[in-house]
This record gives sequence, C-alpha cells and structure tokens, in this order.
Amino acid sequence: MKNSDDQTRLVVLDMDSTFIKNEVIDLLAKVAGVGEKVAEITERTMRGELDFAESLTERVALLKDLPVSAIEKVREEIDFSDGAERVVKILHALGHKVAVVSGGFGNVIDPILQNIGIDFIQSNTLESDGENLTGKTVGKIVDKKGKAEALKEFATELGIPLAQTVAVGDGANDLDMMAISGLSIAFNAKPMVQEAAKAAINNGDLTGILFLMGITQEEIDSTGL
Repeated sequence: MKNSDDQTRLVVLDMDSTFIKNEVIDLLAKVAGVGEKVAEITERTMRGELDFAESLTERVALLKDLPVSAIEKVREEIDFSDGAERVVKILHALGHKVAVVSGGFGNVIDPILQNIGIDFIQSNTLESDGENLTGKTVGKIVDKKGKAEALKEFATELGIPLAQTVAVGDGANDLDMMAISGLSIAFNAKPMVQEAAKAAINNGDLTGILFLMGITQEEIDSTGL
C-alpha cells in the first residue's frame, strides 16, 4: 500500500562503500596501475583527515591517460551492497523516493543507477578527450557541502520537508547531508560518522533502513518483494 503524498519520504544514499561495496575511484586506479596510492588517499579522506575536493583532484590527476574504455570494465566490477536493489524496490512500492549522491563519477555509476530506477543522482564527471581521461573533472565537485545541497534540492523539488528525509552514509563526506536530514543512518561507517548519526547499520545489509524508518514487516510483506 502506497503512502499519501504528505507521507512520502526521500531516502538519500552515499554511493561508494554504502550503496555499493566498492570505491569506484579505487577500481579505476587499480586499472591505471596507481591503486595503492589512490586507496591510501581515499582512506585518509573518508576518515576526515584530508579535504575531499583537494584529495579528489589529487586522485583524479593520477588517472590521466587512462583509456575511456576502462570505465565499462570497472562498471562490470561493481557490487551492490546487500539488500540495495531490494530496498529501492520496496521504498518505491511504498511510495517513497530514492536518491544517490556520490563523490564518485557519473561516467561509471549513472547507467547502473538509472537501470534500477533511482529517482535522483548527483555525482562528479571525469573529463576525457574522447579516448583517454585528462586527469581532471568537469564542473563543480560534489563534496560534503555539495551532498547536503543535493539533498535539499531533491527534497524541495518533491515538496518533502527535511524532517521527512533520510540520509545514509559511511564517511566524513556524508556528515553535512546527515546533519540536515530527519533521520541520519551510519552504514558500516567510520567512528566519527557513527557518533554523529542518529542510527547505525553495521551488518552490511541495507534493508535495515526500512525498519529504522519505522516501516513494519507487514508493510514490507504487502509489497511482495
């Protein structure tokens, strides 16, 4: 049974290590032969030790001259977190909306997310010359502040108050959107995110979001999913 419009909620999820098990930039870096260097920068960034925008610029620069064809190869390596696709289907069946905001790259993730019906997507874009990556991004970087702005933008477009939004993430880059959401959920998160969130999922299964939202097993069963 779907909710009436005034009960519709917006669930906004981080992508890397939240909606999926991977860090997309680490997968790209592995193909480019700079995996260890990029992974170390990624880890320090997620712990809040480095500014995200600066570290992203540094990591993307290491991808210079990687063939664009590598993007499709990396896309095939992506694994959804447990329950990810089912959660989207159930939320939609119950009348809710789902968004993914990512410090990762639309070139890689957008086709995957569009295929499973994500309502809103916000991510970064890798620049290329048509054949190879240039080592730069195009447009404004989606960072901590950008994720919060995206959540507000999507909620406004839907006419949903912030109190009816849910933000799910694992790293420092998710803290701003979690701070303004009605319900913040840390997912397999770094300690600073666990402390800041109102709730936490530590078993790697995204279906826990449903119960934290107050959705009953009976409602879930009613969807047949």
